[in-house]
Amino acid sequence: MATFLPFVSTIFIGASALFVAAGWYLVSRRKIEAHKKAMFWAAVLAVIFFITYLSKTFFIGSTAFGGPEDVRLYYTVFLLFHITLATVAAVMGIWTLVTGYKNKLHVHRRLGPITSVVWFISASSGIMVYLLLYVIYPPGETTNVWRAILGI
Repeated sequence: MATFLPFVSTIFIGASALFVAAGWYLVSRRKIEAHKKAMFWAAVLAVIFFITYLSKTFFIGSTAFGGPEDVRLYYTVFLLFHITLATVAAVMGIWTLVTGYKNKLHVHRRLGPITSVVWFISASSGIMVYLLLYVIYPPGETTNVWRAILGI
């Protein structure tokens, strides 16, 4: 279960990014209703990701980096970059959805492309964190979130 939930949550965030890409394509073709549906599902999948991620963190714990010591600093910097970007992406995503659903299209049109790029980078870096924690290197110990992030 300790490695299954991270795999599942990674699938959800990757699928969310694919729906964002589809939504971006659809709006560029002026298929507004299809764009709205794609973005709705992108948001739903992102929420499922977040619930899965939090469930694993609260009920099982966080996985520390299990790779070589000489890579740990690089991993930690990358992880902090990802966490910061994911937080920004979530806030921007909510803001972009709200402006779209409220038909504040002058804001939505400016914010949407920026949010999409931040979302893609965040999702991609999240997938890379998963690969570093569970695929490329053996998983480290399961611990609390602060020890896992900072390696202390």
